[in-house]
Amino acid sequence: MAFDPAESAASLLRSWAHALLTHRHGSEVYQTSTMGALLDGVYDGDVSIRELLQHGNFGLGTFNGLDGEMLVLDGVCYQLRGDGSAQVADADQRTPFAVVTWFDADRSFEVTEPVDRAGLKARIDESLPSTNLIVAVRVTGDFSVIRTRTVTEQHRPYPPDYEQGVSVAGYHSHFLDAERRHGGHALDYLLTQGRVDISVRSDLHLSLPRTPEFLAAELNKADMDTQIRRTEGE
Repeated sequence: MAFDPAESAASLLRSWAHALLTHRHGSEVYQTSTMGALLDGVYDGDVSIRELLQHGNFGLGTFNGLDGEMLVLDGVCYQLRGDGSAQVADADQRTPFAVVTWFDADRSFEVTEPVDRAGLKARIDESLPSTNLIVAVRVTGDFSVIRTRTVTEQHRPYPPDYEQGVSVAGYHSHFLDAERRHGGHALDYLLTQGRVDISVRSDLHLSLPRTPEFLAAELNKADMDTQIRRTEGE
């Protein structure tokens, strides 16, 4: 067998570059479009679910026309409908806004006593080195109370009154039951026991649509904080 030092060096360089890119992309958050665009009624995007899942296995968002909430869990994209049902989304469906990452827990803690939404958010904040970074949080456990709501499909002309800014300020929570048949946007809950896994991220890859609606959108809306808090149920 012939040995080519030049080819060996080139292969090593390619392997190193691939490892570097894998590490970089594996630690970033991928986001398509902005909450400001949704606020201005840009409810149709150009990123398919198939493409979205190439950028992460955990995240959330919505679907074109605001046809339900989105939850990406273990690499599967679920569509949470207005009637409380959940189903696997079609790969050809598209999203006007979504945020995903390759979930890898940096820190975890157990919940052994009942805690409500505000209490759990406080415990998560206390476990972080800083609240200035991006975090993906997965909570698995038993809920004695949970209150959800889900956006329903809109039809043109879309009403521009939905969400806020580049992304969601604070925690944005989507719920899916153990059978993965029911879920929605979690407005309030009581977690009796469970486990919290947190993935801390500092890199954001923002992909902006090139649709005519996005290019014409007014992204600097006033009073965004009030609107997002209303959306979050606060």
